[in-house]
Amino acid sequence: MDKKEIEINGKRILYTTYGNGKPVMFVHGVGALGIVWKNQVEALKDKFRLIIVDIPGSHDSELLEDMSMEGMAESLKAILDKEKIGKCCIIGHSMGGYITLAFAEKYPERLSSFGLFHSTAFPDTEEKKVTRRKGIDFIREHGAFEFLKNTTPNLFSPVTQAEKPALIDEQIETLNNFSSDSLVSYYEAMIRRPDRTHILRNSTIPILFIAGKYDSAVPLIDILKQCHLPSLSYIQTLENSGHMGMLEEPGKTVQILEEFFNMATIT
Repeated sequence: MDKKEIEINGKRILYTTYGNGKPVMFVHGVGALGIVWKNQVEALKDKFRLIIVDIPGSHDSELLEDMSMEGMAESLKAILDKEKIGKCCIIGHSMGGYITLAFAEKYPERLSSFGLFHSTAFPDTEEKKVTRRKGIDFIREHGAFEFLKNTTPNLFSPVTQAEKPALIDEQIETLNNFSSDSLVSYYEAMIRRPDRTHILRNSTIPILFIAGKYDSAVPLIDILKQCHLPSLSYIQTLENSGHMGMLEEPGKTVQILEEFFNMATIT
């Protein structure tokens, strides 16, 4: 394990690398840190070259001047450049998937494959935008941690909530260092992001979709509406997961990811 950092216009972005072999980058979403991939890292670190990113504004990574999806995608490119990686597979969870799609739009030649893990190419609906704006108001009034403490349990399936409450508590405990500015910038970026279904439709590389049966943030039906768009797509449903399948069904997600990495051409 090597903890590293890059600097983008004077701002530090942190990431961690593990192992050797085919390169795979993991990009987490809102209300998570790179450590959310701990189960996958432990299982895959001896088989692949893993790059685990703490996105701008998370952990000790600093906010960029441009906190749009496109701006955050630049941090992914900067990491690949520093690591001298030409092409890799990127797996993006939730907002990490939105960042991955922005990267795919601007730098398609740097991708051998990618995955949308509880994520979507669709833009926010008007209803979703209203919900996000209410969230922004709550964050500004009550702070980031209070917001995350209230919203995180809803990201897990009823099965997890009933049978593994300690897992949810453990996840919440990792979130006490988020700033309100970070969360607000994420929500504003998600509101502004465009429809990127054309990226899926025009893609010629393998694309993986991982959906949670009980995901209320990115519903299974939305994944099913777009998974047919790429010329080469793979879809897997986690039967006992909500929006946090990497924690809820770690063994199953490791199996899905390893099969995809071995199948997809990564150079």
